[in-house]
Amino acid sequence: MIKLMAYRERPCSEWTPLFWSILRSSVVDAQRRGNLRLRWFAPTQSDRGQLQPDWADDGADPARAQEGLEAYGKLVDGLRGLPGRQREAFTLRILEELDGGTTARIMGCSEGAVKTHLARARDALQRRLEDWR
Repeated sequence: MIKLMAYRERPCSEWTPLFWSILRSSVVDAQRRGNLRLRWFAPTQSDRGQLQPDWADDGADPARAQEGLEAYGKLVDGLRGLPGRQREAFTLRILEELDGGTTARIMGCSEGAVKTHLARARDALQRRLEDWR
């Protein structure tokens, strides 16, 4: 966030891409150092063991919740198998719901390249997750 303050003179419309670019660079640096390997994406074993039952829960039944956890785990495994640029395009466009122009500025490429990375990521995920349809 301190790095973002260096750009405070820029118009507000540029702050979102700047923030994501700085965050992306920080994540890439952490991955290169080996400190972060999609750990933030999946719940840890210790988190699962500490969950206490909430008897007043109106949510999904346990079987449906377990299916959701398994599907989420398969999605995480599928994302881990993607090349970095495809994973980044998928995460920014689908999970973060950013538009194509913003995603292109964050990734430092053209909108066409973002569309190509996203299409390839969707195809690869569809092949890997075929049994979870």
